[in-house]
Amino acid sequence: MFLQKISLLNYKNFADIQFEFDAKINCFVGNNGRGKTNMLDAIYHLSFGKSYFNPIATQNIKHGEDFFVIEGNFSLNDREEKIVCSLKRNIKKVIRRNGKAYDRLSEHIGLLPLVIISPADRDLIIEGSDTRRKFMDGVISQSDPEYLHALMNYQKAVSQRNALLKYFAANHTYDPKTIEVYNEQLQNYGQEIYKKRVAFVEEIYPIFKEQYKLISGDTEEVNLVYNSRLHEASLAELLSSNIDRDRALQYTSVGIHKDDLDFQIGDYPIKKFGSQGQQKSFLIALKFAQFKLLKKLVGTTPILLLDDIFDKLDESRVAHIISLVEDDNFGQIFISDTHAERTERIIKEIHQTYKIFPL
Repeated sequence: MFLQKISLLNYKNFADIQFEFDAKINCFVGNNGRGKTNMLDAIYHLSFGKSYFNPIATQNIKHGEDFFVIEGNFSLNDREEKIVCSLKRNIKKVIRRNGKAYDRLSEHIGLLPLVIISPADRDLIIEGSDTRRKFMDGVISQSDPEYLHALMNYQKAVSQRNALLKYFAANHTYDPKTIEVYNEQLQNYGQEIYKKRVAFVEEIYPIFKEQYKLISGDTEEVNLVYNSRLHEASLAELLSSNIDRDRALQYTSVGIHKDDLDFQIGDYPIKKFGSQGQQKSFLIALKFAQFKLLKKLVGTTPILLLDDIFDKLDESRVAHIISLVEDDNFGQIFISDTHAERTERIIKEIHQTYKIFPL
């Protein structure tokens, strides 16, 4: 799979621009503030129907305008796919595939597998568990529509159960039969999600460990640990034993929406004990592992976006990264960098066709 061309209208800092891409390596170079990361985000938008960097959709519209349109032409398994993502203020976002709009945006997830590596990934380390859950959910959902369906239904049931708990508190009442309806839904969807997360971590961990070894030169031990109370008991049991606490808090305090993915270096949290270089290597290894696992699961080579990853890495780690993307296991790659000369020197070592786009 590869993106042949893209056109942007009123997207972030771009008024109207088009690019035709190389099937292997494409580089956006220029000073900060020129839109290099915005170009990568537009490509991400075509795959996921949303921005990687700004969850507030209307803030991706160019200042002073009322709408944006992103149009991409893809070659996917010997067929052409035209994807158009558009948003107008006060109107629901629309994604069209070959001229036909999706009924639900979630139906688009997984068609165009993609992995992004960015300085913003550091949020996976420094932010709360919600960020790491979203990482797991995003990877699994690209290859498993049933997982995404279960996740959406689970989140809906949590929201409804929370509203019910607030209603009970406000009206000084309680109906165990009604709460049990939502408990059953959470049990059914939650257990399915839990099992697939366990399988995901078991499958990605050895790939991640191998990638980190290649990037770091085998200098540190790293680990991924899936942290869930469902290791100890079923969700039905947890919901039942925590009902008094939930009533007091007026929200659902246990479940897969409280799970976490612990990042460790030498059996310690990498957030506290990892250097900046180790943290960056950890995240790059995790994303490369995501790439390899996704390729295996979906049978299509994902697009890889590398946003400003060469800063703050020493030459040896950059060399390891280049060796990883040099072989034909990788497909189309998009790179952003502030140093045009450095970018061209690095990509020449990869021995693949390329285009450079100054911005």
